[in-house]
Amino acid sequence: MASTIRLVTYNVHKCRGWDGRVSPERIARVLSPLDADCVALQEVVDGSPIGRVNQAQAIADALGGKYSVVFGRTRDLRGSNYGNATLTRLPVESSETYNLSWKRREPRGCLRTDLRLRDSGSKSRRLLHVFNVHLGTSYMERRAQGPLLLSDDMLNHAAHSGPRVILGDFNEWRRGLTSQLMVRQFRKVQPRQHQKKRGSFPGPIPLLELDHIYFDEALELVHFKLIRTRLALISSDHLPLVADFAVKSAVKPRLPATPEK
Repeated sequence: MASTIRLVTYNVHKCRGWDGRVSPERIARVLSPLDADCVALQEVVDGSPIGRVNQAQAIADALGGKYSVVFGRTRDLRGSNYGNATLTRLPVESSETYNLSWKRREPRGCLRTDLRLRDSGSKSRRLLHVFNVHLGTSYMERRAQGPLLLSDDMLNHAAHSGPRVILGDFNEWRRGLTSQLMVRQFRKVQPRQHQKKRGSFPGPIPLLELDHIYFDEALELVHFKLIRTRLALISSDHLPLVADFAVKSAVKPRLPATPEK
C-alpha cells in the first residue's frame, strides 16, 4: 500500500502582509489548518545574526514545535540572512543549497531537502527529494536558470534515486523555457483541473500562476488545493498551494536525463 505525504509551497514575502504588518505568527495561522508534512517557504528572513527574528523558526514554533527547519541562504538582507526555508515533520537525511544566480540580478537559490519516508507494511525507509525553488523575475534570467536547475549537478544528480518534488515560486506565468523543460521530464500539478480560481499572485487579487509543483512518476497526485482564505489573501503577496501525493511502492529505475539547452 502506498504512503501519502502532504506538501505545501508558500512565498511568504518576508512575512509582510498587504496591511504592511510583518507577522510570522500570522503565516503560521494560515499554515496550521493545512496540516502539512512538509512546507516549502520562499522569501524568508533569518534576522538572528543581528539579534532579530528568525522567521522560519518563529513559524515552526507557532505551529507547535512539531516541525524542524532547514534554511537555504541566498543573500544578505541588511545584515540578516535571506532565502528559502523548508519546514518538515519527517526526518531529514541531508540537505543542500544550490546557487541559481544569474549575472547581476538578485541572487536566487534552490534548497534540496532529503526526507525519510516509511512505506506502509515495510521496515525499509525511502528518500523523498524536495526541491524548494525561487527563480528570477527576468525572462532571460529564467532561461539560464531552467537548464541549470535540470542539470546533472542539481535535479538530475545521480545520487537522487528517490522520488523528486520540485515546488516553489518559479515567477513564470506563461510557458517559458523553464516550464517547457520541466514538463518534458516531470508531471505538473495543473490548478485549472482542480478549481476555477487558480491564480496565486498577487495577494487579494490573485490572477497569475507564479507558484508551481512538479513531481516524478513515482508519485501520484491525490488532491490539490489553492488556499484562498481571507487570512491567506492578506498575509502575503502569494497564496499557498497544497498537494497530497501517494508514494508508489514500486517504480521503474530512473535513468539520468540532461535537458537540452
